[in-house]
This record gives sequence, C-alpha cells and structure tokens, in this order.
Amino acid sequence: MNNTANANPQKRFSIRYDKSVAEVLYQLGCNLIITTYQAGKLIFIAPRNEETLFQIPVSFKKPMGVAIKQQSIAVATKTNIQFFANSKALAKTYPKNPDTYDKLYVPRATYYSGQTDVHDIHFGKGGLWAVNTRFSCLATHNIHYSFTPRWKPSFISRLLPEDRCHLNGLAMENDLPQYVSALGQSDTPEGWRENIAQGGILMDVTQDRIIAENLPMPHSPRILYNQLYVLFSATGQLARVNPDNGQYEVIAELGGFIRGMAEYGNYLFIGLSKIRKSSKTFNTLPISNKATHAGIAVVYLPTGAVIGKLEYDTVVDEIYDVQVLPDTKLPGMISPTDER
Repeated sequence: MNNTANANPQKRFSIRYDKSVAEVLYQLGCNLIITTYQAGKLIFIAPRNEETLFQIPVSFKKPMGVAIKQQSIAVATKTNIQFFANSKALAKTYPKNPDTYDKLYVPRATYYSGQTDVHDIHFGKGGLWAVNTRFSCLATHNIHYSFTPRWKPSFISRLLPEDRCHLNGLAMENDLPQYVSALGQSDTPEGWRENIAQGGILMDVTQDRIIAENLPMPHSPRILYNQLYVLFSATGQLARVNPDNGQYEVIAELGGFIRGMAEYGNYLFIGLSKIRKSSKTFNTLPISNKATHAGIAVVYLPTGAVIGKLEYDTVVDEIYDVQVLPDTKLPGMISPTDER
C-alpha cells in the first residue's frame, strides 16, 4: 500500500491503496460503487488519474445490494429500495458543485418493502429482482405490496420472516435468475447458523435443485464468460464452480472475509470485510485472524492474480456489495434525505 486518499470533505474515510488499483480504474474508464451497511454509506470510488483515487460517500440507512442498468441505479436499504436516474443536465449545473460531475444520479422512485433484509438485487425481466433474505425467497416489487414472492427453495415450507436459510446471492442469465447462494439448507428459524462455516449451498433456480453443498459461506455468485464464480467468505477464496457436478476450483486466495464482486475488462473487484472480534457468529471462522481490514481486492481473472488492494483505515469495517459504473469520470448522487 503506497498511496493514501481522503474523500474531501469526508476526510474520516481514509484509505490506503496500491497504485495499480488507481491505474486499472483509470485505464478502464470506470468507477466503483461499494456499500457498507455498518457505516451507513454508499461510496463512489473514482480515479483522478493513474495514481490517485477520490471518494464520494452518500448516506443511506443500512445500504446493501446495488443494481445498475444503463442510466439507472437501485439501492436496497433497511426498509425500502430506492431508484436513481442519471441527469446529464443537472450534472453540469448542480448548484453545490457546478461543472464537477459527468453523471449525477437523482432520486426518482422508492418502493417501501419493510424490513425484509434484502441482499443482492439485479435488474431483469419483470422488474428488479431481489434476494429477500428474511423471507427466504426471490421477490419483485410494486406499489401494491411490500414484495411479490417469485421463487423459493423447495426445502422452504412457508414464507415467514425467519431467515431460515440465509438466502443472500443471485446470479442472473439472460435477465432472469439462474443461481442463488445460501448459508444453509434449513427450514427452521435461522437454522443456517448451526453449521455456518461449512453448511453453504448453491442452487439452480430454473431446476430448483442444489448444485453444490457443504460450502464455506458462499456469497455473490456471478456468471462470467459462461462460467459460474462464487466467493467463499469463510475461507477468503474465489472459486469457479461446475454446475453439473458441484465440483469447484479455487481461483484466488484473498486472505480476508470476502463478499461483493463485480467484473469489468477481465478484472474482478471483490469486497473485503473486517471481522469483529466481538462477533459470536463470525470470530471462529477460518479466516477470522486474517480479516483485519475492509476494502477492495482487484483480481485479474485470466490468471487469478491479485494485482492490488485498497484498504480503509477508519470508519468502514464491513462491505456488502461492489459494482462497477462504466464510462464514468466523477459521479455524484443526491440522496432523498440525509439518513445518517
């Protein structure tokens, strides 16, 4: 780590990072979006040049999953899902900082879902698909209900607010759900906690079958170049999974609690979280002694090499989602309310 940066005026979000992280983002012409529900922020990470990064934090209540489609961004928060659209005209004339942003995301709609503990979200056919973790199902949203159930694992007997299997991750194919990750095959309230380190599963939604099991806390499944990748949070490993037989190959060892993954230009941007020593749930995991910082790891997918990392010194301890905002120099976002 040979560079430091502060998000002015948010100087308390101090980061250290390898020069290669800024270099990759600058050459790709993209920004990163991360969410930290623990700190209550969505943060844009933008390259000023090939050596320096700049941060823009935006306040939300417990931000989790982020979805991006063309000029729209959706953010899942504690009790609702908020939608933003890019306004090119306002980006140039925004009163607080005119001639600063090349994109400015302004609030356009909110769905009030209640405390359903939404994790991953993706735009797709039929609207925005959400992993409704509290009710153990995939759902969409409209103005008539808190959510509309669209699919649940066959082992879940009833849709109750009991977080029975900790359904968390969703991989889309052809704009429809294809694979999901969960921390256990349980039909009892929070039953997944009984074998948290090795009870994880991956499921094929279209076939309603488990394709891999006994996994170390799988998160963030993604279909990349026609192959299925997933993060094993408990061991800090990036893996490629064969859906036909459930076998997997470890692609990279990241040395931390990992969750949140986005790909752009053959590079993976993977979220790192710090494990709280006071956590009875996580402090016994195999990776607990190594998970000392939150940040981002950058992996070159063709080789599995970790080409650089970004780490937070203060404030940010846990990251949930990571997304890439392409073709962007410096984005801004107007939050509907200051929810700190």
